[in-house]
Amino acid sequence: MTSARLWIISGPSAVGKGTVCARLRALHDEPFYSVSVTTRAPRPGEVEGESYHFCTREEFERMIRDGELLEWARVHGDNYYGTPRRPVEEAIAAGRHVILEIDLQGARQVKAAMPDAQLVFLLPPTWEELVSRLVGRGTETDEQRRRRLETAKEELASVGEADHTVVNVSVEDTVEALVGLLGL
Repeated sequence: MTSARLWIISGPSAVGKGTVCARLRALHDEPFYSVSVTTRAPRPGEVEGESYHFCTREEFERMIRDGELLEWARVHGDNYYGTPRRPVEEAIAAGRHVILEIDLQGARQVKAAMPDAQLVFLLPPTWEELVSRLVGRGTETDEQRRRRLETAKEELASVGEADHTVVNVSVEDTVEALVGLLGL
């Protein structure tokens, strides 16, 4: 493996970040895969410490005040999400790549805090395919899909901020491209 780095995997909603990162993790467990912290309640099947670290709003706000997060956001005005700083710094110090799967807003915060981080932006093969993937998930209302697609347009317009881009045509090809990029 090449020297330890922080790698940010980002891209618009429904581009396949979660699927790609899950497959990468199944094939390569050498990197440290950061687990986000959130104030929302666990969903069925989610596991503390694997899916997320779940905490109270008060605990999250203390983490913000104490500088314990690399990035954080309040999503839809309800819940906080963030990336704990210490495990990321410890993994890099131990010589391990770190992989964060986060949205562009969070990626910008991480790049500001750690400018050497490498931002890999996943792109859909076409806009129509992105819309099809989002609709196909069936997890959002029409209004939520409309908002996500508006955000996706803004994010895609910011692709120039990325250090690397990978078009996610298929999970296998995308993971292969990431393995080459990360030197795994």
